[in-house]
Amino acid sequence: MNLALVFNVKPELSADENESPLTSESAPDDKSSIDEYAEWDTWETINAVRDALAEYHQVQLIEANTEAFEKLKMIKPDLVFNIAEGMHGISREAQIPAILDMLQIPYTGSDPLTLSICLDKARTKEILKYHNIPTADFKVISSPEELETAKLSFPLFVKPNGEGSSKGIFNASLVHNAEELTKAVTKIINEYHQPALVEQYLSGREFTVALMGNGDEVEVLPIVEINFQELPKHLAPVYSYEAKWIFDTKENPLDIFSCPAQLDDELKNKIEIICKKAYKILRCRDWSRIDVRLDAEGTPNIIEINPLPGILPNPEDNSCFPKAARSAGMNYNVLINRAAWHGARRYGLA
Repeated sequence: MNLALVFNVKPELSADENESPLTSESAPDDKSSIDEYAEWDTWETINAVRDALAEYHQVQLIEANTEAFEKLKMIKPDLVFNIAEGMHGISREAQIPAILDMLQIPYTGSDPLTLSICLDKARTKEILKYHNIPTADFKVISSPEELETAKLSFPLFVKPNGEGSSKGIFNASLVHNAEELTKAVTKIINEYHQPALVEQYLSGREFTVALMGNGDEVEVLPIVEINFQELPKHLAPVYSYEAKWIFDTKENPLDIFSCPAQLDDELKNKIEIICKKAYKILRCRDWSRIDVRLDAEGTPNIIEINPLPGILPNPEDNSCFPKAARSAGMNYNVLINRAAWHGARRYGLA
């Protein structure tokens, strides 16, 4: 098949000599936060996905900028492999899929509605609660003044309502008093220009669960556990921006993940059941990664759902979806082509 790989690339990095340069609209500005482009991919990842797909298909690269519509319209690929995070706003992850729906071009992954809902953490949690899927109690705070009347009990966890890749989640996001809470909420509102999601802190173990497939054939890959005891002692037991991008690096990786996680059958089944249920209710397609944390009683709670999972190719980068795939016996190329196959099969192309 003729495939197009649609992506966003981190602007501080340049393409290799065979790739086109970045467009000016991708460049950072002075108002960018420290983690402004944390969701976007590096050329290492983009090229690895391209090379995997090229084992079986003709592949063209298309950057997900304002020129993408015309390029997709002109090329009209048989299938788009979508890893684009989008450029602006709460609906940014839905931008490329919406264009593809308009052009009637098949693509991998979830549709615009699912991508928009899952990026809006509060909307996701409202849907989960409606369906009786455990998730931490929460409030959405749009201004620090709202905290004066909010009924909250510490400890609490504060993060942006519409970000991914640990954006806006720092060591100081775990708060224990009103002063810390006000400071954390104010930071989110001022620096990320959006409401803060304030959740009841879940004190138990944390897992991330990779799922692939559609309908009744959804497969749960080996569960990954995050071992917070491996973090530096001064860090909170949270996989924060500091933990993910500063301390757990390719050059000095932390032994922070266990896969498959050491779980008894009862807990493993509970986690798999709620993840499959959430995957179905949110209408995820082809693949997604779901983050889960236990509360003080040991009950699994959904933290968030990631329909565009991170897929860093280098094992030393500790990217959880490829890690789960390796544990299931899939190398990186097999993982990427299986995701493409799931997408193609939905459209009757496989």
